[in-house]
Amino acid sequence: MAQSELAGQPILILKEGTSRARGHEAQHANIAAARIVGEVVKTALGPKGMDKMLVDSFGDVTITNDGATILKEMDVQHPAAKMMVEVAKAQDDEVGDGTTTAVVLAGELLSKAEDLVDKEIHPTIIADGYRKAAEKALGYLAEMGIKVGATDKESLKKVALTSMSGKLAKDYLADLAVEAVLQVAERSDGGYKVDIDDVRVQKKPGESLENTRLVRGIVVDKEVVHPGMPKLVKDAKIALLDCALEIEKTEFDAKINIERPEQMKAFLDEETAMLKTMVEKVADVGANVVICQKGIDDVAQHFLAKKKILAVRRAKKSDLEKLARATGGRIVTNLEMLSASDLGAAQTVEERKVGEDKWTFVEGCKNPKAVTVLIRGATDRIVDEAERSLHDALMVVKDVVQEPSIVPGGGAVEEEIARRLRAWSQGLPGREQLAVSAFAEALEVVPTTLAENAGLDPLDIIVKLRANHEKGELWSGVDAFSSDVRDMRKLEVYEPLSVKKQVVKSASEAATMILRIDDVIAASKMKEKGPPGGPRGEMPEVE
Repeated sequence: MAQSELAGQPILILKEGTSRARGHEAQHANIAAARIVGEVVKTALGPKGMDKMLVDSFGDVTITNDGATILKEMDVQHPAAKMMVEVAKAQDDEVGDGTTTAVVLAGELLSKAEDLVDKEIHPTIIADGYRKAAEKALGYLAEMGIKVGATDKESLKKVALTSMSGKLAKDYLADLAVEAVLQVAERSDGGYKVDIDDVRVQKKPGESLENTRLVRGIVVDKEVVHPGMPKLVKDAKIALLDCALEIEKTEFDAKINIERPEQMKAFLDEETAMLKTMVEKVADVGANVVICQKGIDDVAQHFLAKKKILAVRRAKKSDLEKLARATGGRIVTNLEMLSASDLGAAQTVEERKVGEDKWTFVEGCKNPKAVTVLIRGATDRIVDEAERSLHDALMVVKDVVQEPSIVPGGGAVEEEIARRLRAWSQGLPGREQLAVSAFAEALEVVPTTLAENAGLDPLDIIVKLRANHEKGELWSGVDAFSSDVRDMRKLEVYEPLSVKKQVVKSASEAATMILRIDDVIAASKMKEKGPPGGPRGEMPEVE
């Protein structure tokens, strides 16, 4: 209970049970919590990074070395540690890669800051130094960026393979990612725009990873509604309906008085006639495939089957939107307004069995702006990890298509920026110089960790790296496979410039925010209320 004394009389300020930590105590606790999060993902960095097995409260297992996934699956409680999880999430949402690097760098920045705080340097001075160092680092990054063609498949594939190194890195997965992103990329003012949602990822355990393939269209996880319908339609004309092929119920209560059996028959015949009219409307505009977001009446199914029209019902709204982008069709919300110009086109629409399920494949679209990657693999775990690898590859290819500039990986960029920052800090006044030097040292955590995870001596590697960069070998980095320092350009290890920029921004901002906290006031936790009448829920005795 926080309190103050006035003339010997305690004055209660905060609610009973509230805890408070101030000054160095609060800073050290926050930094320790954030550093621990960084340590957790540190061993997962790089091509030789190790995997983590995460078991949730239901016993479900996730095996991955993807930083964002590891932190998302962990149930982190400490508020400063939660901020580190947010860093990974922001990095993943923004650029899709570099999550582990961002968290490790943020942890190292805080570790270096803690040393400076212990030397009685005020956190505000450290934060200002970090901010200036981050701005300078972003400037250096822009200078070091290598321009590439936005649609240069070779460069895009190299970036995709680098993002998947240490995961399920396969040449054909990188090729799939490049093909998929270039297919959905749309030209805009002076460049390209890519909405990664237009690349649908469907996964199904079975077969092997080599059977993963790109479908130039959309795979809908629904089966054909009626056994009498064709299972394969070539040269498909597709009607996309956001309305039901059913007799709609009125929104208000209505009664129909029927006195004679003929009236009942007339009523039912009228319903059938209405459904037949609906189906004829679909057939008259030339549609031979119907994909409906809502229901299709059994009688309507019968009439559709008689006209050899393939129909799928209760498709998800997102599926319908992607089908519109893939086939060039238009989603119709009122059947009366359906016309031939609203129909989408595809070479084939076919129901196929995938594992135990029947799915509908709409493929062979002329110039689809939405595509599907169908991931196969031996087990659920492999399929899930392949999906995460593919997500990273798709995101980095998207990053380069939108901002066609890349930089070598392997810690080469971080080491070069560290070297330049150290030289620049010499001209700074006072204690800010120490903060900028600390920022430079923290950047070296990337090549150091890559070396550690590859089983190398980090001290030997960092000394060699520094010497190479002093000699002007800009692209010298850690090659985890040959256990040496080599030119990353010759190894064709590249990363998007936008990923590196986001790493510096995310890590420096998170570290600065945590560093500036000098007071932690935590409210008491709510007590869980038990059942009435005591701990075991017995009813109290009544005398």
